[in-house]
Amino acid sequence: MSRFFWVREDDDVAEQHGGQVHGAHKWKLPGAKCHTCGITWSGAGHTYPCVDLSSHPEQPAYERARPEPFIEFARLREQVRPLAPARAPLPPGTRFGPLVGTASGNLPDFAWLIDVLLIHRDALERLQAQHPRGLKGCQTELRWRKTNPPELLELQVEPHGRLHPDCIPADVPPPCQTCGRFALSRPQGPILDAASLPTDIDLFRVGNFATMVIGTERFVEAVHELELTGLTFRELPTR
Repeated sequence: MSRFFWVREDDDVAEQHGGQVHGAHKWKLPGAKCHTCGITWSGAGHTYPCVDLSSHPEQPAYERARPEPFIEFARLREQVRPLAPARAPLPPGTRFGPLVGTASGNLPDFAWLIDVLLIHRDALERLQAQHPRGLKGCQTELRWRKTNPPELLELQVEPHGRLHPDCIPADVPPPCQTCGRFALSRPQGPILDAASLPTDIDLFRVGNFATMVIGTERFVEAVHELELTGLTFRELPTR
């Protein structure tokens, strides 16, 4: 039976290295003002750093990204859908393109900026040689405050699968039928829906809670074998 692990930042290792990354992605979908649920919102965890909008005719709209009425948000979403991965949900606040900003100090092999997962190029190449599936590194546009800086890439970690209904409180309403907003706080005891989990990739986000990054046993074993730093793992039950 496959085993799955919640992938998080190793805070102790990050503090020991002392490096920092600050930045934001070049483009994003605006927040949406939903006429059905009445909420103006923007999500997190949906990031596609390899998607290039530089030639898009409405590029300025994705740089500005102010909250818009849902109908305008939906129009902008459909304009970029052909450039995004197949079946990507693209909720309000979805981010695209390189991470632009600054980096300083020393960073572990894996570094985090909130929900963004970064990796040194040499670490990614060593990891890919161990054959975890679906690892995709994307260029960043980070300015380093030192000479001869390392090359830091962002992993494009796409949403797949979902949390099992058994770990979602009964009083949480279903997602809005118009905008898809799901007012769920992270469960204290997450359970993964086994039937929904991908079988062909080894690192992904939970589809209905995209700030959670999940690694397979294959991914975790490769990280441990290579002694890569910056991550902790907690095995999650499936049902």
